[in-house]
Amino acid sequence: MDNIEKDYEDFISTVSHELRTPLTSIRGFSQTMLSSWDKLDDENKKKFIKIIEDQSNRLIHLVENMLSVTKLQGKNNFVFSEISAKSYIEQVISVVKSQYPQHNFELNYKDNTPNIFVDKDKFQQIMTNLIENSAKYSVESDITKINTKIDNNRVIIEVSNIGIDIPEQDQDKIFTKFARIDNPLTRKVQGSGLGLYITKYLVEKMHGKISVKSEKIQNSEYSNITFSVEFPILNIEEQARMKCSQ
Repeated sequence: MDNIEKDYEDFISTVSHELRTPLTSIRGFSQTMLSSWDKLDDENKKKFIKIIEDQSNRLIHLVENMLSVTKLQGKNNFVFSEISAKSYIEQVISVVKSQYPQHNFELNYKDNTPNIFVDKDKFQQIMTNLIENSAKYSVESDITKINTKIDNNRVIIEVSNIGIDIPEQDQDKIFTKFARIDNPLTRKVQGSGLGLYITKYLVEKMHGKISVKSEKIQNSEYSNITFSVEFPILNIEEQARMKCSQ
């Protein structure tokens, strides 16, 4: 069996497992409600319907991520343009805030931050994945901070929060397909393990870099987790060359 065939079989096996879990929950709670409707009080009915809704959303998110991964394997059409990242980040924060109303978000966007040359839709997908990931895996009542800085002719966008430490040996692993770090927070939060894989791919296709840093907080069980994405600051000639290389 060659590597491509093995990767395909591993992918199908993992996808089947990921799909089976929410589908089993949806079927189980639906069957219970149908067979025992008159025996269930209103509180349990609402509880079961909420579980079905949550598992349906999980299923939709998983399918969307799998479709994104499938697209990555084929030809990708990137439409590059020069944009100011600020408005796109603000839009993402607004959307994620509606999903996590108890979570706080703080954007520190330097006024002198240069424009970046990216596909705006895919840039928005990158920021959605990182900011949503931060809110999802933060400790309760934490804050997600988004900062920008300029270094070595690159725009750097940092997304940070307080969460469970990511050991150094796992910091590359989290960007691979279906990667899930086993810790108390990830056990409580459902995820497909595809978001960061997709994010890394998109960042690198736009000539950027992505990395993660995990720093232990003194006298605490938690760490400061920071994801950084870097995009080059390009002149007109460099922008034209990037377009030609697609």
